[in-house]
Amino acid sequence: MRRTRNRSLSACLLAIGLVNVKKKYLVVLATVVLVAGMASTLPSAYAGGKISSDDESKWVSIGMGVRTEFAAQQHGSANGGSYSNNFGINNARIYINGQIHKYLKFEFNTECFNCQSSINGVGGASGFFGGNSTIGLIDAIGKFEFNQYVNLWAGRMLVPGERGELNGPFYHAVFEGFKTPFNAQDFSGGFGKGGAGLFGRSDGMTFWGQVDPGFGHLQYCAGVFTGLQSGGGGSFCANTQGCGPNQQSSLLYAGRVTYNFLNPEKNPGYYTSGTYYGTAGDILALAVGVNHQQNGAGSFLHSADYTAFITDLLFEKPLANDMGVITVNAEYKQYFANYNSLAFSDGSGNFGMFDGHSYTGYALYLIPQEIGIGRFQPYARYTWVQPNQSTNRKETEAGLNYIISGHNARISLFWQYGDLASKGINYAPGVTGDMVNAIKMALQIQY
Repeated sequence: MRRTRNRSLSACLLAIGLVNVKKKYLVVLATVVLVAGMASTLPSAYAGGKISSDDESKWVSIGMGVRTEFAAQQHGSANGGSYSNNFGINNARIYINGQIHKYLKFEFNTECFNCQSSINGVGGASGFFGGNSTIGLIDAIGKFEFNQYVNLWAGRMLVPGERGELNGPFYHAVFEGFKTPFNAQDFSGGFGKGGAGLFGRSDGMTFWGQVDPGFGHLQYCAGVFTGLQSGGGGSFCANTQGCGPNQQSSLLYAGRVTYNFLNPEKNPGYYTSGTYYGTAGDILALAVGVNHQQNGAGSFLHSADYTAFITDLLFEKPLANDMGVITVNAEYKQYFANYNSLAFSDGSGNFGMFDGHSYTGYALYLIPQEIGIGRFQPYARYTWVQPNQSTNRKETEAGLNYIISGHNARISLFWQYGDLASKGINYAPGVTGDMVNAIKMALQIQY
């Protein structure tokens, strides 16, 4: 996902002290400190990538985004007795946006689908997305934007529902933003027959807009999408991709309403951000989202309707006298996908959606003083996931961001402890996993 606005770009950096981590991982911290001392020699900004024609209503912009990470996870090595040590690319995207008429715009974004190899379980990738492709399409949107009240996007796009999805990976307040269970369009690795979408996207259309009722600001988005579809074959299916629930091609319905009690959030379309680093002033946003698809979970023989209910909160406060910025994000999700547990083993193409509830919350403090070319931002986070048919999982996280150019340039160093990664996104009965430590260092850069 890319926002249709120009960005500045710089290098990134961060540091955090951690306790009870093997000595060799302290080298990571030393490296960060060294880079901090050198960072002031780097250029602080670059020009935008917008191309305009003689007609000012026509333009094209081109950008890119990269997120890369080093991860060391306890018991994560092949022999299970050592820390894993992996460098990997989380995202590598190309953004193309443009306008061909006052009311008609477009967005075209790509992703590296098989780059994600360093992270296990939720928050990263455990295997390949999108088959064996290297670069693939994630967004292809035609945008009819008339005014603040009513607009229409059509094509392949993010499904409305939760702030976490609409932030995309680049606009979360923390590097690993996706910790709670995936929605259907994030859980799948394909579109159409045998798939429900990819990276939170599906094919369809979304209406969105904003009204000002006199106090605060009300934003809405509502859409209809292909969602999960399975191919034919009925009860004779045998674990092939095309078999599974929803062979009658029911559509996915999705919507979200956000009320901003203080300042409005200014993002392209119905996209969101997990923080504005104080630039938007006081923010207090409460939202409710819903996804629903008939027979959108389970297997052909044991299917169930899929409904996701999400509520999330963003609070951000720039403190008086330039004393920094406080940011709080919280999210609660309740999934209703009550299919029979036999769907995991009946051989008729299970789409094992999460059924249960989860919550996550984190608080960040952006220190006002610059050190080198950026500012430090310590944070803490807790996530709890409780499936109805599988074992519970949880994770505690503490970290430090080094913010150079907002969402365009930052480095994060963070520690995690829990069984969220070891149990992963398999919600079958009897899943086990150890409580493990992990230390990770990540770079995010985009233009």
